[in-house]
Amino acid sequence: MADPGAESEPLLSRARGGSGRDCPAGSAACRSVRDGPGERRPGEGSGPWGLCVGSCWLCAVRCRRCGPAGSCILISFCSFFRILSFTIFLILFLAFIETPSSLTSTADVRYRSAPWNPPCGLTESVEMLCLLVFVADVSVKSYLVGWAQFRTNLWLLAYLAVLVVSLMDWIVSLSLVCQEPLRIRRLFRPFFLMQNSSMMKKTLKCIRSSLPEMASVMLLLALHLCVFTMFGMLLFTGEKQGDGQDRERLIYFRNLPEALTSLLVLLTTANNPDVMTPAYSKNRAYAIFFIVFTLIGSLFLMNLLTAIIYNRFRGYLMKSFQTSLFRRRLGARAAYEVLSSVTAEGQAHPQEVGVKPQDFLQVLQKVQLDSSHKQAIMEKVRSYGGDLLSADEFQKLFNEFDKRVIKEPPPRPEYPSPFLQRAQFLFSHRYFDYLGNFIALGNLVSISVFLVVDADMLPEDRDDFVLGILNCVFILYYLLELLLKVFALGLPGYLAYPSNVFDGLLTIVLLNFLHKWDRRSHLQSLAGDPDTTYQMSVELLFRDVLEEPAEEELMEKLSHHPHLQLCR
Repeated sequence: MADPGAESEPLLSRARGGSGRDCPAGSAACRSVRDGPGERRPGEGSGPWGLCVGSCWLCAVRCRRCGPAGSCILISFCSFFRILSFTIFLILFLAFIETPSSLTSTADVRYRSAPWNPPCGLTESVEMLCLLVFVADVSVKSYLVGWAQFRTNLWLLAYLAVLVVSLMDWIVSLSLVCQEPLRIRRLFRPFFLMQNSSMMKKTLKCIRSSLPEMASVMLLLALHLCVFTMFGMLLFTGEKQGDGQDRERLIYFRNLPEALTSLLVLLTTANNPDVMTPAYSKNRAYAIFFIVFTLIGSLFLMNLLTAIIYNRFRGYLMKSFQTSLFRRRLGARAAYEVLSSVTAEGQAHPQEVGVKPQDFLQVLQKVQLDSSHKQAIMEKVRSYGGDLLSADEFQKLFNEFDKRVIKEPPPRPEYPSPFLQRAQFLFSHRYFDYLGNFIALGNLVSISVFLVVDADMLPEDRDDFVLGILNCVFILYYLLELLLKVFALGLPGYLAYPSNVFDGLLTIVLLNFLHKWDRRSHLQSLAGDPDTTYQMSVELLFRDVLEEPAEEELMEKLSHHPHLQLCR
């Protein structure tokens, strides 16, 4: 029978030199729970400690008898992880505002104003707060894993060394009043992101494991470049240096560094016509040299290098998935062992080994899970009744985490009229969505056509009246589509689809533009004065009916004006 006081002790007590009452001595399962399988250790997982779902269950089980204190510890871990993520973002963002600052309104040096230089001590204070958070992080991790494992963990040792160097450099900066020529700690800031990102660690580990195979292909690429560099120098520099294209042709292969650089450019296909065009203009037979070089280098060796990297990453990804599955199963099994020991403690003469559904539900309430998954697991547990859960049944409960929850849309409104029912079926059909997509495509094509036609005109000289009318028609259709979908699906059903929410928000924004659109803007160039726009628009409407006044009538009217004197 398990020790009653075992549940109140942390899982890593043995790693810190404790009594190790978490499990029987020598138990392989408990050693795996403490240390983790393979090379995965605390400080190398996703987040600070890399806890999987099963391990979270185990932590919740261990804290079940601790009361509110155990729950506060779990909540504190989650809160500290969020603070750590924000701290990493903050210390990386300091590069944009530190001297020399790159936060400017434009990149053009002609119009760019002087950047803001923060006073000495402002960014340093923020950086010190970030470094203190990192110190707390490495302290917690070293306490959790223990001193014996801390000395063998290269990531944590490097973490500590980077913090020491950063703090020393920070002290030097303040002592020199921020006038030091070089800040070494800036070079180590990306390390904080790498150290707390399991994906980056996996990527680096995969690159390290694939270096031998990559080195063999890189050696072949270097040999390929050297051989063709020699051929190019012998082939293209054997003649006298002339003028024009001959001079340009000889420049690319005049010496070994230039020739090697030119063929490297050709190998990477970066602006490669500049290398081959002068030689090809001199003699078309020179194209054979460049074709053979491209076939061997770009189409064979480079693709071989890509295939090796892809194969290694694919194998490492599958291994990572397998390891993750093993950890989840291991955590679930450890949780079962702890809960079954709790069940055995409550029985004077235990006849069966298993987990009480009541204990499982009690632990489930302390675990932060998605509500849909939690509800599915609770229903699954209640289906077993009052019988003890076996190890196989307990493991099957965790399969609910692998299931994707598909939320059913709200029920559609019911209409008594057959006509409304047919309209509801029509406007809720997927072909109605296809029609809306086709109309949106037409709107995009119309805008593109007008932009191409008016490309040579200034924005103030363009007549956007026709385009504005077309946009009004399209926006009104979008509004009509929104109302018809709400009619067919109901408001809850319409909002249940993210695509409909996006379409609705976009329609509201377009309606705002429609409200602000000046329908008389195309007449302002004709009217010349905004105050006469309405009068001019009326005259244009009746332009075919109105008669133009005669010249004599105009001159006679002006001659009798009290403030005008006409010169004859």
